[in-house]
Amino acid sequence: MASSSSTSSIKKSYQYDVFLSFRGEDTRKNFVDHLYEALHRHGIHTFKDDERLKQGKNINDQLFKSIEDSKLFIIVFSKKYASSSWCLNELVKIMKCQKLNEQIAYPVFYDVDPSEVRKQRGPVGEALDKHANKEIGEWREALTKAANLSGWDLRNTTDGHEAKVIKLVIERISLELRSINVNLDDKLVGMEPRLQDFEKSLDVTSNEVRMIGIKGMGGAGKTTLARAVFDRISIHFEATSFVENVREVSKVPVSGLLSLQRKILSDLLNDQGDNVGSVHDGKNMLKTRLRASKVLVVLDDVDHQEQLEALAGDLNWFKPGSRIIITTRDEQVLIAHRVERICDVSLLSHEEAIGLFSRHTFGKDLPIQEYEKESQQAVQYAAGLPLTIKVLGSFLCGKDKPEWVDALERLKIIPLKETLEKLELSYASLEDDCKEIFLDVACLLKGLEKDEAIRILEGCGYHARTGLKVLEQRSLITFEPDFFRLRMHDHIEEMAKNIIRRLHPDEPNKHSRLWIQDEIEYVLDNNLGSEATRSIRLEFNPDIVLEGLGNMKKLRCLIVDYYDMYGVDLFVGALVSVLCLYSV
Repeated sequence: MASSSSTSSIKKSYQYDVFLSFRGEDTRKNFVDHLYEALHRHGIHTFKDDERLKQGKNINDQLFKSIEDSKLFIIVFSKKYASSSWCLNELVKIMKCQKLNEQIAYPVFYDVDPSEVRKQRGPVGEALDKHANKEIGEWREALTKAANLSGWDLRNTTDGHEAKVIKLVIERISLELRSINVNLDDKLVGMEPRLQDFEKSLDVTSNEVRMIGIKGMGGAGKTTLARAVFDRISIHFEATSFVENVREVSKVPVSGLLSLQRKILSDLLNDQGDNVGSVHDGKNMLKTRLRASKVLVVLDDVDHQEQLEALAGDLNWFKPGSRIIITTRDEQVLIAHRVERICDVSLLSHEEAIGLFSRHTFGKDLPIQEYEKESQQAVQYAAGLPLTIKVLGSFLCGKDKPEWVDALERLKIIPLKETLEKLELSYASLEDDCKEIFLDVACLLKGLEKDEAIRILEGCGYHARTGLKVLEQRSLITFEPDFFRLRMHDHIEEMAKNIIRRLHPDEPNKHSRLWIQDEIEYVLDNNLGSEATRSIRLEFNPDIVLEGLGNMKKLRCLIVDYYDMYGVDLFVGALVSVLCLYSV
């Protein structure tokens, strides 16, 4: 049976981001209190003894367990820190964890000089002398090591302004956590180069307001990229908001857009959005109040311009330096809103796809050798689409070899439901004429040169140039750069064909389009043609019974492919027969 995990790839999972070590008598009600609130405000999960210790349990056991369960440590040294054996035992434990587990400690020297902690002189030495009856060698060693770490001397940093020092601490901790969290999330395969490319468009050092769009087909990883960018750059902004599922939430009558406005106002203005009573009021509040702070806003899965008008109406709503990231399947939404920077999310390379599949299936970077062939087949089927890779990986995880073989064979006939549902959202949002063009492209015109496809579609009565442009903007088709041929992702083609076949899977004579040679010959040979059929693409066969076309009263397009003796499709190079008919 395929293993679902690998001990070599498992990394430590922590309960807390930060453990705060301090002498409460000196700092609890001033510096530490302000620091803790700042950490909390930035979403940094912090252990602080008066906030986290549970009654009725051994305090030392709880503290040591909490230290082990923290990614980072902030040690606030004050004049009386060393007078507490409790603090000193914490410090010893912290320094051991830093050495053994690669956890990181940062010292803050509140009202003492680092050299006093390092050499145990002055107030620190006097405090240690009070423990004369105890073995203090381990404490001295821990103090010396901690004082040699990189940190902040409050008295000599930013002229002693506590608020500015706390800001520096938050920035350092956030950056460190970002690095740790990215490393811990082994399933974000291929994310780093995409992040680097996207960050060039963001340019967080620029003081202008920027709206940046991320577009791509369903399941391509737009939200994943936006979330990774959000996590990475949040520290550079005074307030942030990640608004998920804009398309879905906006569907709720009356309250949909209003609830999204309230979320943004709540995230950015500290719960000041509850008193907004209408979308109009929400717009006014957003464009007057957001100018006060440099903000980062992500609007995920937008599909109508009115959503952008209600949530991020104009650049002048925002303070200089702000960034607004918009993910969508429809490029036209971004163009209509005058979003100047639009980035396509790229699908995974074969190597990246293998890595992502392996981590979801085996918990490691490469497939288990016994399943290497099947893993390659699964990745080939996924065709670089992260959603399909994740769904397949999770489904196959833990299954034995025969189950793998059966599941992969099944995919040749029955596509993955989760992938189809995700992709079909793009189809459902199309106008009726664009739906018809899309289905014709998927079943008959894929691979043709653009001009040839336009000629055929126009012969069928469609506004082909407009329709193809809409499909391109919705990430449903692309055009091959060199020969300008129509291209479509395998799963989008699969989705289109499933739409046509699913109502009558075993009755091809009831399908609106026919493209499978055996089915076409069966329908024609048995004179089963019907008015349901609109378009056909078939291979030339001198024995085919063309009389069967007579019953297809609403056939509008017949494409015949003729192959020469070398197997070359001459339709692609020279049109052999195209009949665009309104009736037969």
